[in-house]
This record gives sequence, C-alpha cells and structure tokens, in this order.
Amino acid sequence: MTNASDRWDDEVFARGDISVREKANVLTIELNRPEARNAQTPAMWTALAAVGAAIMADPADIAVVVIRGAGPSFSAGLDLRMFTPEGVPGQTSLAALIGLPDAELDAAIADFQRGFTWQRSVRPLTVAAVHGHAIGAGFQLALACDLIIAAPDATFAMRETSLGLVPDLGGTGPLVRAVGLARATDICATGRIVDATEAERLGLVVRVAEDLTAAVESYAETIAATPPGAVADLLPLLAAAVDNDPHQHLAAERRAQIARLRALTGGEG
Repeated sequence: MTNASDRWDDEVFARGDISVREKANVLTIELNRPEARNAQTPAMWTALAAVGAAIMADPADIAVVVIRGAGPSFSAGLDLRMFTPEGVPGQTSLAALIGLPDAELDAAIADFQRGFTWQRSVRPLTVAAVHGHAIGAGFQLALACDLIIAAPDATFAMRETSLGLVPDLGGTGPLVRAVGLARATDICATGRIVDATEAERLGLVVRVAEDLTAAVESYAETIAATPPGAVADLLPLLAAAVDNDPHQHLAAERRAQIARLRALTGGEG
C-alpha cells in the first residue's frame, strides 16, 4: 500500500472527516473533526469501513494500524444532530431510520457496523490511541481495536442507555471479554466515566502514557520490527484461545507454528 490517494477516493475521506497516512509500515487513521470533539456520523463510519475493506483486500506490508483523534478528544461519540428531525446535513437522521421497516433498519445498522468490525479481522495489529473523551461510539471504536493505549486524561463511557438505546456498533463483545460481564454491565447500565487509571486496572487499556504520541510510535515500531507475519499469525491464535478447548488450542498452536516455520524457511520442509 503506497498512500491513501492511490488506494481510495479522497472524497470518501473528506465527507467522513478522516485522514489516512502511511509511514514505515504503520497506517494511521485520524478522526478529523476537532471542533466537534470528533463526533461521529454515518459518513465517518462509511469512510472507516472503506479503509478496512482496502486493508483486507491488500494488507501489503502494513504491520500496525493506529486510530487516533485530532484535537482535544479521541471521539465524544455520536453527532447529536442525528437526534434532531433535520439530522446531519446530507446524511440520514435517526427519525428517518426509525421510519424504516425492521428489515431495512437492521440492514442500515449492519452497514454502520462495518466501520467497527474490521479492526480485529485484518492482519495488521490495530491500536486505538485515546486521549480526552472516548464516549459512546468513540468508546466502541476504541474497543474495536486489538488494544488501547491511553493518555492520562482519557475518559471512557458507554452513554447509550442514557439516550434510551443500547451500544450497537460492536462494542459490547470486546468490553465483556476485557472486563467481564459484571463490570461491563456496570459500565454500560450506568453510563459512568471510567478514567485512564481505572481503565488500565480493569484491563481495558494496556498502557497509560504521559506522551501518548511517542508511546504509540514506539509501540508500533516494536511491532513493525518483528519478522513479517509473526504478529499477524499470533492475533487469531490468541483470539481463538477464548473459545477453544485445550486440545483444539494445542492443535491451533501447532498449525500456526508450522505456517511460521514454513514462512521462515521459504516453504522448505
């Protein structure tokens, strides 16, 4: 993958308020609505989905994907104009969505979810670099990634229930796996703020760093320096450990190791 302009329609990114850049095997996706604390819109979800589709089609030599937010926050959640009759200019409103038959509404939500479901399916490791607010859809976008590195001022909250809704952008599964059912219930049902210190203690965040940019860059460099394919083959192995029985998982480890040995020796026995 060379650069974003060679791979995607820049209009999709401009309409979705994101930017994409690649440097030394690291692809950085930045939410670019700093004046709105990177509040999310359907166009942003479409743009995120387009990035994921392109990576899945051709991961090239990308080792790490970093998702971050411009300005004071990672993402303060859904653009609240979606709740007004007018909605976001040029985009749908919740009122329009509610008017759809169930099957069409289901399809619309599934389309929104595509911006949040590729992060754990692509070969590169995905990292959310979170500072400031990660609220609602912002929290779910961070949870979509393989891991989260946070600044000390990061705050996480799942505020959907306060709006009479439930999280529907893929965040509930990763949250339960990270902190357990009881704590996930507490976080989602109350909508309370989880600060960076608590998030690290609960296992939501792998590291809290005073200099978030430097910490993420160092982490990405470490991953990118590993032999090609090693981390990519590790990720599904670790994910499968949750559901595999011990014998299944030992067999999965063997298959993965054989693939790595073949890769390191050019396919020779």
